[in-house]
Amino acid sequence: MSTTPTIRPLRPEDRDQWAEMWRDYLAFYETEVPDTTYKSTFARLLGDDPNDFSCFVADLDGQLLGLTHYLFHRHAWKEESVCYLQDLYARPEARGTGVGRALIQAVYDEADKQKAPSVYWLTQENNHTARKLYDRIGKLSPFLKYRRP
Repeated sequence: MSTTPTIRPLRPEDRDQWAEMWRDYLAFYETEVPDTTYKSTFARLLGDDPNDFSCFVADLDGQLLGLTHYLFHRHAWKEESVCYLQDLYARPEARGTGVGRALIQAVYDEADKQKAPSVYWLTQENNHTARKLYDRIGKLSPFLKYRRP
């Protein structure tokens, strides 16, 4: 048995473990989505539309330990697309083991491959555990997020 997870793209057979992790991720942010959204999101993650999200998972001998969803999109200030890392989740037992860092690095590597000059993400101000990692591998932006009420 391996002790280091493999970071790889999501596969159809990952559906149940992916849904469990995404449900836990959404619960952390005190939100829920209907079952139809799980179905459509999973289908999009496996699709080949370059405008849809993609997903990497951390796989340790068939047990998924984490996931990340990311998307490339156009940016008015750049000729190249940029990469938005929307979701990052590591199971509680995998936190502090490098899983989150490895998933982010996989997104960084994919952004380099796609020639995207930047990768960005959002988190809640009080997400102190994740921010310890983010402060080591990213740069905090001064921007504040606003949204339609």
